[in-house]
Amino acid sequence: MFQGTASSVGKSVLVAGLCRILYEEGHKVAPFKSQNMSLNSFITEDGKEMGRAQVMQAEAAGVKPSVLMNPVLIKPTGEMKAQYIIEGEVYKDMTAMDYHQFKPKLKHKVKEVYEKLEASFDTIILEGAGSPAEINLREGDIVNMGMAELVDAPVILIGDIDRGGVFASLAGTLLLLSEEERARVKGVVINKFRGDVEILKPGLKMLEDIIKIPVLGVVPYFKLALDDEDSVSDIFYAQKAKNENDLVIKIIRLPYMSNFTDFNILYSLDGVRVSYAHAKEELKEADLVIIPGSKNTIKDLNYLKQNGYDECLQELKEAGVAIFGICGGYQMLGRMLYNPYYIENNIEHMEGLNLLEIDTQFECEKTTTQVSGCIVNKTGLLKNCKDTYIEGYEIHMGQTIWQGEGVVPFVEIQTCLGEKTSRIEGYKAREADVYGTYIHGIFDQVHFTLAFLKELAQKRGKMEGPIKIRNGYEEDYARFKDHEYTKLANILRDHLDLEAIKHILYENE
Repeated sequence: MFQGTASSVGKSVLVAGLCRILYEEGHKVAPFKSQNMSLNSFITEDGKEMGRAQVMQAEAAGVKPSVLMNPVLIKPTGEMKAQYIIEGEVYKDMTAMDYHQFKPKLKHKVKEVYEKLEASFDTIILEGAGSPAEINLREGDIVNMGMAELVDAPVILIGDIDRGGVFASLAGTLLLLSEEERARVKGVVINKFRGDVEILKPGLKMLEDIIKIPVLGVVPYFKLALDDEDSVSDIFYAQKAKNENDLVIKIIRLPYMSNFTDFNILYSLDGVRVSYAHAKEELKEADLVIIPGSKNTIKDLNYLKQNGYDECLQELKEAGVAIFGICGGYQMLGRMLYNPYYIENNIEHMEGLNLLEIDTQFECEKTTTQVSGCIVNKTGLLKNCKDTYIEGYEIHMGQTIWQGEGVVPFVEIQTCLGEKTSRIEGYKAREADVYGTYIHGIFDQVHFTLAFLKELAQKRGKMEGPIKIRNGYEEDYARFKDHEYTKLANILRDHLDLEAIKHILYENE
């Protein structure tokens, strides 16, 4: 089990890397994180909701994602409150205190789920959350040392040297553990190192003398195109070097933004420059503005209005800038949002951005489904997209209907959870480049994305270089991602004591 001295030290990526190494060596391996707090989620083939980090780890392990890999998902909905998803289905909204009191009841359920997963694989790599040294949360813990005890898992502790103080954080974490918990920690790893490791070696020896636990490796700081939640702060403030001929894509940074992994593919493209906008002024150079999903659509819509985005977006639309909304962002593009059951908050209704002639009503039942279909429109930037295959997943509490002749259909859904169907999903403004859909992962459909962006580049006069997946993968995003997992595995092979780690992993067999 990988545990960390804090959040964002790199646990998720190291779990993915070890899963990949074992998969390449012929093991049937799966990831497991009992409890994940995230606004990035995925829908499995059977319509269950789970965290994206475990999906990324499952891909690295060469297996299909299963909700058994992440039985408890916590999705914050507002201050002090969150939606709790247990075994892939909404349980209810609770405050942190409510959940703290409820959590001990989950212990049996979590162990039961783990044992189901374990029965299908020869190796399980577990991931903790945050730090095991949060002593106020130790009672009833089901994700760090509590989980390790539950399944008798050895622990490797990870520290992040990039943020500074790694020796103190490792030693301090171990100091706050009980004697029994410390005995579970079989090694430590220092992650995100920049520089000459020779300079670090005296410190490693001193650390080992203090903690009496071996250092199993020093992993360098690296950047790969992974669905990595640990890199979220880097993504939100990342800026690619400017090229005047790049297509400029701006994603509005919403306070309650969800599923930012929808846009990872855009960072993997040559010919585009993607960044998050933290103020309306940052949209002025955009060729495409994306409004992402939200876990509190009405609050985020109110944020847009209070900060002048509503008027700015109207001006950009008139200037020929494309606007694309996904899920909550799609709902915001409409005329009205109705909240009669007070699903997200106590605001009964709110006027939308009036960029699409649609209305949305929030319902009590949550839609969670995988879908596939095709583009049914060839107007605007969809000129070369008609009949293009689309697949992805929907996660939403609202139902959206068209309210006028000013919109045209975007996608026809043809399968839902593997069953044949036929329904319209999403709309485009008839006379403008405004698009909305509930489909998460739509940009992962490379043929659609490249055709859409190339048409936009031509319209905006930015056609000097080709828009394609970098490093020679052209239009094969799945192969590109698979290569990233292989690169990750190779980095870990070079910088971890894998023989020692495998001994820890399999010593009880």
